Amino acid sequence: MTARLYVDHTHLGRTVTGIERITIELFSDAALAPLHLEPVSGGSTARLMAAQQLGLPARLFADRDAVVLCPGFPPSMPLTLIGGRRVIPYIHDCFLITRPDELNWRARLYMAPALRFCLKRLPFFLVNSETTRAEVRRFCRPDAEIGLYRPVVRDVFGAAASPHRRLELGGRLDLIAVGTLEPRKNLAAAAAIVHRLRERHGFNAHLHLVGRPGWGGEAERLAALPDVIVHGYQPPERVRDLLASAHAFISTSHDEGLGLPLLEAQYAGLPVIAPDKPVFREVLGASGLFVDTLRPEEAARAIAGNLSADDAFAAAARAAAANIARWNEAATADRAAVVDRLSRL
Repeated sequence: MTARLYVDHTHLGRTVTGIERITIELFSDAALAPLHLEPVSGGSTARLMAAQQLGLPARLFADRDAVVLCPGFPPSMPLTLIGGRRVIPYIHDCFLITRPDELNWRARLYMAPALRFCLKRLPFFLVNSETTRAEVRRFCRPDAEIGLYRPVVRDVFGAAASPHRRLELGGRLDLIAVGTLEPRKNLAAAAAIVHRLRERHGFNAHLHLVGRPGWGGEAERLAALPDVIVHGYQPPERVRDLLASAHAFISTSHDEGLGLPLLEAQYAGLPVIAPDKPVFREVLGASGLFVDTLRPEEAARAIAGNLSADDAFAAAARAAAANIARWNEAATADRAAVVDRLSRL
């Protein structure tokens, strides 16, 4: 008899991006068929806290065969203590531990301690990338099992590849970034690169930022920078239009566990510019243009040279399609392995 599988949906109900979308797409009956999952919802902050601190632990206490999957926030300390091996977190990244200076007060007081606590005690984790698996291994107990569950990437924005983009010296050059506007995204570096493209390389360059404002006033600071256009959160059809009008996608994050928007942008056939770090090389393979975000002039020179090549955009579209196929093949194999592992609980 298969254990009853509860899935923590307490963090859902707000704008759907990043973690929320992964929760919906990877932890549902459709994603994990033939397994059946019972979602546990939250709502307001008070209801979320009550469900995490009391509701989920109560379910495990009442049903000794039940298992809780935690694909959003780290499991609460009571849930970790009561559940033990019956609690399975899905770890998106370890920045709550590795980059404490870039956390808001809620993350410092609630999420970071909970993540440290569960990593030290629980025996089984699911992660979104090889890079996150290596990070988790640094902090978890030596005998912990860490399973890969990479998401299959869909064309969530309905973006059709447009390899016929053109770039001319003195012409328009639009770079786009998608994600929450918060300090760890390091978008000021992207703005600095765009400024160099404009001032030193002769392009009419702009940086388009799509995503909800995060903590720390980052959105306001970015909006005040020249040549930066903050669009805020946008529905998929509007993101599709912005991707179609852009010349390249750019990420300058200090840290990512995966970087899902980079893969999603490749459905538009866009060249993708990213920091030269392990997670981005894992995600993009040979399809990415990797730059040093600490050296904006060198990054701007590399971007200008790459995008000015005669076949730049057609080649980027071909490389993007091949990379999506490579990633999704691996992700499909992950799903089969996870269904098998959960079936044997």
